[in-house]
This record gives sequence, C-alpha cells and structure tokens, in this order.
Amino acid sequence: MLETVQLGSRSGLRVSNLCLGTMNFGEPGRGHQGDWTLGIDEARPIFEAAIERGLFYFDTADVYGIGACEQVVGQILRDLLPRNEYVLNTKISMPMGSGPNDGGLSRKHIMEAIDASLDRLGIDYVDQLIIHRHPHGIPGAATTPIEETLEALHDVVKAGKALYLGASSMFAWQFAELQMTADQNDWTQFISMQNHYNLIYREEEREMNPYCLSTGVALQPWSPLARGILAGAYRGGFDQGTTDRSTGQDRKRTEGLYRSDMDFAIADRVIEIADRLGSTPAQIAIAWLLSKPGVVSPVVGVSKIAQLDQLVEATTIELSETEVEYLEELYHPVENLLSIGTS
Repeated sequence: MLETVQLGSRSGLRVSNLCLGTMNFGEPGRGHQGDWTLGIDEARPIFEAAIERGLFYFDTADVYGIGACEQVVGQILRDLLPRNEYVLNTKISMPMGSGPNDGGLSRKHIMEAIDASLDRLGIDYVDQLIIHRHPHGIPGAATTPIEETLEALHDVVKAGKALYLGASSMFAWQFAELQMTADQNDWTQFISMQNHYNLIYREEEREMNPYCLSTGVALQPWSPLARGILAGAYRGGFDQGTTDRSTGQDRKRTEGLYRSDMDFAIADRVIEIADRLGSTPAQIAIAWLLSKPGVVSPVVGVSKIAQLDQLVEATTIELSETEVEYLEELYHPVENLLSIGTS
C-alpha cells in the first residue's frame, strides 16, 4: 500500500506518494498520444487497481486527447469514488483548437478553459489547477502579462473551481517572479512544481529544485522514467523500441528531450542495479527520484496493472549512498531544454 504524504509545506493537502498520470487514457487515435491511448474499458481496471493500492491522486490535462482524457478520467473517478476520497489535478494553457484564444494564459482562456475542464470531468472543482507552462512559454500564444494570468487564477480559486494552484516546466527565475508577484498582490500562490526531472535529465537540480525546497513548494516530476528509457523500453538506442509508445509517433518527442550521449549508458546502470537488487529498472529509477529532497508524489504513467504494482513496490526501496553515486556518476551537464523551447 502507498503512503499518504503532505504536498509540500505551503498547503495542508495530503496525497498518495505516487500520482497516476493519465495522458495515455482517452479516445484511441485522438490527440498527439493517440496511437498509444487506452479507452475507458481498458483504463477502468487500472484505476480500480490504483485505488486498491492506496493511490488516490490523479493528474490530467485538457490537451490530453483534446479533452477526451478528462472525459474518461472524470467518468471513471465518478463511478469509483465519492468526490472527497480522491485528489485530482488538471492542467491548462496548451492550444485546444485553432482559434486565436484557444490556448495560452490570458484571462479569457483561463476562465473558459477551467469551465470546459470541469464540464468534461463532470465535477464542480479540481483540487489543483496547474498551468502547463509559463505564460510566456506556450507555443503560438500571446505573451500575456503575468499579472493578468495570476489575478485570473486567483479568481478561479476564490470562485471555488480550483482549491490550489500548481505550475509546470519553466525557468526558476520565472517561477520566483510569479510567486513574488502573487505575494505582493495578495493573490493565490503555487503550492507545487511539476517539472522535468529524472536520472538522465537533472538540470533542475541547479536552480528550480533548490528554490522549491527552500520555499516549501512540492516537486512532482513528470517523465520520471524518461518516457520509457529508464524502464527499458529502448534497448540501447531510439531505434530499439519495444512498446507501442516507443515505436510510435512519441519516439520523435523522446528523441527531442533526451540528447546526451550518456543517456543509454546511465540506463544500463539502472538495469545493472535492478538486476543486483532483484528489482526492475523502473523501480530503481523511481526509488532514486523519491530519495531526492523535495520530491513528493512523482507523476507516473502505466498501461498495465503489473507496471502499477512495480511502481508501488518501488516506493519501499531504499538505495544505498554507493548505489546512488553509481547511478549518478555518468551524468554530465546538457543544454537546458527550456532554452530551446522543447521541454
């Protein structure tokens, strides 16, 4: 069974120590992840198993399946649990259509997006509304003044449509500016940072992670398994994919995120430690992440109950200092993906 933990020190919100990411649930064939999406009938047993194992924290986004993911997640959760027994995030800002205001973090889009998300989810509020990127880091969107974004988000919270706010991938200075601006205007501040952090992409250790740790913001890394690289989905190279996701259109996105010549060598060390401990590579990658300061409830994705069971067990694995050093030894600095706009 999973443990229950507090989501940082800026709120009293308690969550399971793993969060189920739901990007792979929705309508097969729809959206950027459509070629590896599971429909509602395939997704339901995974949710049931998650709940049985003490996982009650779920993460979605409006752009996943262009709304289809929220519909599936909302339906399943409404069927399985009373509203007070689960915690649910959704994310907004990415383009949902071709209209000039169909994306971004303007007041207009924020207000329309939260209402649309709640309608698809079939609930009155989300526990945490997360901005999917910084207001100035959204493809094709206007450069919205951060004051406009922050006041609109504050109004969403005060209207009871979201209980808390979270943020996702951006530069540390941008996040600090958002928090300080909100503080100066008595607007709602962010309680979590959903950033890109794993064994083969550790640039967040420079500024974002220490900033969040020092200010009580919970770190909830996305892609903790590096889109399958750290789970063994690629056997030494991008042309060696072994899953629907790693052999489909998602491979191009994965290649854009992971560019170091040491990525697969580090993945090999994960496999080596896993073999030594009688674990799986995915378990070692998650155990490493949970050992890092400030990390609370990483966002994990699964397509099978067996994968879920492995990750639940991973939360009980404690790596020695020697094992951690061995896993980290080959890493060397890489270009910050935010600098080239692909994180």
